[in-house]
Amino acid sequence: MESPIERPLKHQKSFYSGKHKQHTLKNQVVIGQKSNQIICLAQSKGKTHDFKLLKNSRIRFHQLLKVIADKGYQGIGKLHNLSQTPIKKSKKKKLTKEQKKSNQELNRLRIAVEHVNRRLKIFKILSYRKR
Repeated sequence: MESPIERPLKHQKSFYSGKHKQHTLKNQVVIGQKSNQIICLAQSKGKTHDFKLLKNSRIRFHQLLKVIADKGYQGIGKLHNLSQTPIKKSKKKKLTKEQKKSNQELNRLRIAVEHVNRRLKIFKILSYRKR
C-alpha cells in the first residue's frame, strides 16, 4: 500500500507515484495468516515496484512456510518454492474457468492481509500525510 507524503524538496521523481498522482512512500506488510499479526514492515520510495521492495528489504521466509502474495509479486516463485500468486491474464487470452476458480480460492486465503491493511488505514497509521 502507499501512504502520501509532502512533496520533497529534492529527488521528487523517485517519490512520485503515477498510480496515485502524488508523492508517496510504499509500505510492504508481512502478516501471519492465522494470528493476523504484523510480522514485518518495509518502506521505500513511492516509485519502487512491489517485488523490488521485497528483494531490497531482504525478508527471508522459512523453507516450509507457505507464502501467498498478490499479482505484484509474480517472480516470487524463483525466490521461494512454497509461494503462490494469482494467475494473470494475457492481453490475447482470457483466463479459463479453472484459473478463475483457483484465483478465487487463493484470494480467500489472502483476504486476511487486506483486512489488516484496511485497519492500518482506518486507524490512520499509514494513511496520514507524513511530514
